[in-house]
Amino acid sequence: MTVVALSAAYGAAGSRIGPLLAERLDVPFVDRAIAIAVAERLDISVQAAIAEEERGGPSLLERMLAGFAGAYTGAPAALPAEAITPADFHRASREALLAQAQTGRGVILGRGACAALREDPSVLRVRLTGPVERRVEQAAAARGIDRETARRALRALDRAHADYVRRFYDMDIDDPANYHMTLDATAFSVEACVDIIEIAARELNAQSPR
Repeated sequence: MTVVALSAAYGAAGSRIGPLLAERLDVPFVDRAIAIAVAERLDISVQAAIAEEERGGPSLLERMLAGFAGAYTGAPAALPAEAITPADFHRASREALLAQAQTGRGVILGRGACAALREDPSVLRVRLTGPVERRVEQAAAARGIDRETARRALRALDRAHADYVRRFYDMDIDDPANYHMTLDATAFSVEACVDIIEIAARELNAQSPR
């Protein structure tokens, strides 16, 4: 039974590392599944949530966070129903994350998973990060955008994610004590990052009471 929660700073290759890690561990990559579960709990169109995830743009979480923190150029203007509050979104996200963890299988990218599941000793919590300028460079290359656009998105999303976990979980997103491992994902290849996390996940799984 293997659950890995990845907290990825902008430009830290989380969207590439997560699916490859799930494949390597033979567990579901549940990034989209969590978005759909949140949509169902908030009575947002599930089809709209799927479309957002499949088009490769900002995730449902990122869109909501952008709405809380102020718009940035990389986010679409439309947000889910105006009646939805940050607390509503947090509650639905946490419920979906806990339900996924109970299955005992999966790699979860973002969604506040490391914060929501930090009391579960069987969930491997990993922070993917790196120096700002190297993350800007990686994001610009991966997303096909210029460096200044990537830099603005990095500032906005890093701040919004940090504010989210501080507000709802009273957790410092950059405190290494909140993770089993903090990895500079700009210093190693995606494959090397997957190798490192896979070893840690299998070791933790072997020790887990589950």
